[in-house]
Amino acid sequence: MRFLLPITVLAIVAILPDMYITKAFLKDSPMYVRLLQWLPTILLFLGIAGLQMGGAESNWAMKLLFAVILCFMLPKLFFTVISLAGRLVHLQLAFNLAGAAIGILFLICAAYGLAIGWKNPVQKEVHLHFKNLPESFDGYTIIHISDWHLGTYRPHPQTILKEIQLANAADADAIVFTGDIVNGSPVELEPFREMLSTLKAKDGVFSVMGNHDYCMYGSDHTPGGIQRNIKAVQEMERSFGWKLLLNENCLVARGTDTLAIIGVENDGSPPFPQYADLDKALSGTGGAAFKVLLSHDPTHWRRAVLPGTDIDLTLSGHTHAMQFKLFGFSPSKFAYKEWGGLYEEGQRKLYVSTGSGGNVAFRFGAWPEIIKITIHTEN
Repeated sequence: MRFLLPITVLAIVAILPDMYITKAFLKDSPMYVRLLQWLPTILLFLGIAGLQMGGAESNWAMKLLFAVILCFMLPKLFFTVISLAGRLVHLQLAFNLAGAAIGILFLICAAYGLAIGWKNPVQKEVHLHFKNLPESFDGYTIIHISDWHLGTYRPHPQTILKEIQLANAADADAIVFTGDIVNGSPVELEPFREMLSTLKAKDGVFSVMGNHDYCMYGSDHTPGGIQRNIKAVQEMERSFGWKLLLNENCLVARGTDTLAIIGVENDGSPPFPQYADLDKALSGTGGAAFKVLLSHDPTHWRRAVLPGTDIDLTLSGHTHAMQFKLFGFSPSKFAYKEWGGLYEEGQRKLYVSTGSGGNVAFRFGAWPEIIKITIHTEN
């Protein structure tokens, strides 16, 4: 029942443009032409049905659903809205041409994102300055990776290998993974077990849980099955040699100075789970001169981290920038106040990775990314 409203909205948004295009432009066309016009909408409902039956593990259904939405439904919606606007201002031909051009341009971007964009990771370099960072940690480097959703990459593991090679080549002091290693099942990790075990940094690889890692979106929705899957995900991350932080911390020393790497379980705005215990995670870090928090959902920063702690740097993911960014704009900004990049409140900072993967194999503009963060002492 929770999916009834979005499915209804999706159906309306898909059907109304088809009705308009058929009536306004194809009413005298042969029947097979009109049927072809409606074919993507039929495939859309096939994808929805497959997703309902198989959950986040139905890769074929997810790919079909998003391919239809991105390559057909949205271009037709853009054309319809612009064409109707043209009727209102009595410039129908000009607006029809503009609508068709915008629809075709979006289709090209969508096709590129589906075919190529999700396979080509990029590395970003970020330099952050803090007044209270001890000089012994000046130049400390952190590789930040987030939102792998490895089940999506089963057909193309080379992308994950490229990211691991980039991360290892950086020779960082620490590597952190801020959650969503799977779509919904620990089975997704099996093909990548050996690969992920090669991820190395001087002070270790640290990880936290994202909302998908609680396996609520998999095919086994029974309480016992979910708990078994959560435990399996956690055990596999530890088997890679990673330090999985479940409301815990790890202290890193440089001389007499200490930096705390703190990790909390997922804490998101509803309907996402809230399992973080900041008090527990901060236990024993009172003597640390600098604190870095790993928290999957960036909304946690304003809700709890800023008002309730003295944490200096928070690293998050989760938003994916909705896997689409054009000229600096992402629709993710309508859902999240902090959705990608650096945010600051005084000396306290949040960096949100737009991630590497997603439930669907698509990225345009918001390319798969790993981030090399270097922290500096501000003089």
